[in-house]
Amino acid sequence: MDDPKGIGLTSELHQYLVAHGTPPDEVQAALIERTAALGGVARMQTAPEQGAFMTMLVRLLQVRFAVEVGTFTGYSSLAVARGLAPGGRLLCCDVSEEWTSIAREHWRLAGVDDRIELRIAPALDTLRELDGMPPVDFAFIDADKGNYIAYYEAIVEHLAPRGVILVDNVLWGGSVVDASDTSESVEAIRQFNDHVVADPRVDQVMLPIADGLTMITRRA
Repeated sequence: MDDPKGIGLTSELHQYLVAHGTPPDEVQAALIERTAALGGVARMQTAPEQGAFMTMLVRLLQVRFAVEVGTFTGYSSLAVARGLAPGGRLLCCDVSEEWTSIAREHWRLAGVDDRIELRIAPALDTLRELDGMPPVDFAFIDADKGNYIAYYEAIVEHLAPRGVILVDNVLWGGSVVDASDTSESVEAIRQFNDHVVADPRVDQVMLPIADGLTMITRRA
């Protein structure tokens, strides 16, 4: 327990890691470049290796109905949509017309726009409509950290028996273990992590992919 097998990633090692996984294709590479042009907010974009992992996971789960909370410029939704089973559908929740217009453009270029429904509205309003929708086979939460617990609670009861919730940024650059950091986002992430690990309905594993991913399944 005190001798972790993981290693810190240098820039060079990260490039090696991405190069030895399924690489971004032309549309994904264009989306990375387009998002980078936005400046500092580009750090919110899903990492390439995380996108490849999500596509593989969605494909393995044979997902027919997926939900995404926080779409930004669309890299993660593109990754999910590409892994959906035939006839599968992805419901995206976001509040930004500006950023998601970039997502729509690249969904169309990738030929997956017919699989994606984007709702521009507060995510909790959209998630309240899950009662009338199919069970959630896969969900990805990557939005405002203060509402992470609320998003999780809105989804978990609708999760299919073999469904999975992925939650991003759960390590927050390592700040979750820095007791001197009491910033709002860090405290929200800590509260979320504690909430999930104490939830008797689920099992979970925290993965050191990108900024930390928690994978959550319903307990049998």
